[in-house]
Amino acid sequence: MTKRYDALIIGGGHNGLVCAFYLARAGMRVRVLERRHIVGGAAVTEEFHPGFRNSTASYTVSLLRPKVIADMKLHERGYRIIERTISNFFPFPDTYLKLGGGTERTQAEFARFSKKDAAAYPAYDAALEKVAQVLRDLALQCPPNVGGGMGSLISAAKQGWPLAKMDLATQRDLLDIFTKSARDFLDGWFEDDHVKSAFAFDAVVGNFAGVSTPGSAYVLLHHVFGEVNGKMGAWGHSVGGMGAITQAMAKACEEYGVEISLEAPVSKVLVDGGKAVGVKLESGEEIAATIVAANVGPALLYRQMIDASDLDADFNKRIKGYKTGSGTFRMNVALSELPDFTVLPGKEKAEHHTAGIIIAPGLDYMDQAFTDAQATGWSKKPIIEIKLPTTVDDTLAPPGQHIASLFCQQFDPKLGNKADGTAQSWDDVREEVADLIIDTVTDHAPNFKGAVIARQIHSPLDLERKFGLIDGDIFHGNMGLDQLWAARPVLGHGDYRAPIKNLYMCGSGTHPGGGVTGAPGHNAAAQILADRPLLRKLLRA
Repeated sequence: MTKRYDALIIGGGHNGLVCAFYLARAGMRVRVLERRHIVGGAAVTEEFHPGFRNSTASYTVSLLRPKVIADMKLHERGYRIIERTISNFFPFPDTYLKLGGGTERTQAEFARFSKKDAAAYPAYDAALEKVAQVLRDLALQCPPNVGGGMGSLISAAKQGWPLAKMDLATQRDLLDIFTKSARDFLDGWFEDDHVKSAFAFDAVVGNFAGVSTPGSAYVLLHHVFGEVNGKMGAWGHSVGGMGAITQAMAKACEEYGVEISLEAPVSKVLVDGGKAVGVKLESGEEIAATIVAANVGPALLYRQMIDASDLDADFNKRIKGYKTGSGTFRMNVALSELPDFTVLPGKEKAEHHTAGIIIAPGLDYMDQAFTDAQATGWSKKPIIEIKLPTTVDDTLAPPGQHIASLFCQQFDPKLGNKADGTAQSWDDVREEVADLIIDTVTDHAPNFKGAVIARQIHSPLDLERKFGLIDGDIFHGNMGLDQLWAARPVLGHGDYRAPIKNLYMCGSGTHPGGGVTGAPGHNAAAQILADRPLLRKLLRA
């Protein structure tokens, strides 16, 4: 083996960098091993066509925890977020809806469709905010290791106490969100389908499910517990793209001596005597370490990087059943001009161009998209969010031209057989599906197809191969009740400790889940450092 490290981090995504930073700041010798040529994982900015750069996977900001931003001094390293004037713009066949811009403005918009819904909105917003605060409070806490003795019982009681202090109405809302479908939850608040659609979209983001699928209401909540520039629930654009965030994180790591190795893919975690002792790279090189922290998803870690013989039978069974697949198809498009929407005409930059543009006209439309994907592999009328970053950051494209991020749902990561019984792959249909997505946008903005200069396609299979996202899962695993908090990824190992000594998990497959939060990296580092006294003799002074 080559020289020894106190800690090796598998994967240089944002959580891996956050974990490395905290460990290095505490005095540990840390090395990050990233398989790609660029650090940042799925939060990167890359040129996808000459002169056109974009956040090629993750594309918008809200969930990154303020403590992480402050501790890593990201603002001092160029971190800058531009807030959306309005959050979202929804084109419907014969009308549109704008969401955001303040309570009164949103109420006025809802009143165009339902005065009752306009009146209900403040109470809905307040109720969701109360429950979202629970997530914020829990995000930077290590879940209890259920079955781990008295200490875990005390931890569970401490984390559960704020829930017990909630008023009954809030407890009921919390139960509804964790168990109900987004449709059922929203039906309890609103009557108009346009209004409900404005919220239901969040329930299917990164979630291979319909809005009528039980448990889908939680994903709705997961997307509102963030904040931008101190404004709760807001979303924004990172100047320079998402890669600007991870490049700033890398600088923070390097300031504390973290060694970042690119094009260094890990093939295997080395285990000796029931303990992780290092890793083996695809090149054959072996690197020794006292601690290994994996910023890859549980499906990749335990099914491909660790021998099944190093795990007990029950854990192997559980991890085999760990659910992945977010139904996401991601595209980046170079444009000669901005889209001109039929229901809100104009190619000059306007307020709605700076928002998230959501093509999901109705709850039935969203459910049908999922039904189609289950039946044929992809939706005939997909759900699409369009972001036009160049409307707020003109450094990303040549003058007068634009880029579009297309975040698309629902696409079955595991395609079935063709009608003749032969197997099919996403490689066989990715261009056809990309055409379908372009045509779907063009149905609402007739100039869109003609404005396309170039496109970059990331099918679910492309996301797996390029970013290590098994089944194209942007969250490293489904966000259902059975895979959250102390049960993420597996009950008994929700505290970032793997079932192998000295091996930890620090990615989105742990609490609090997916999105660019930095929380798993922060929490895993805290757990490693809490365990450090037990390993003091093995660590350098």
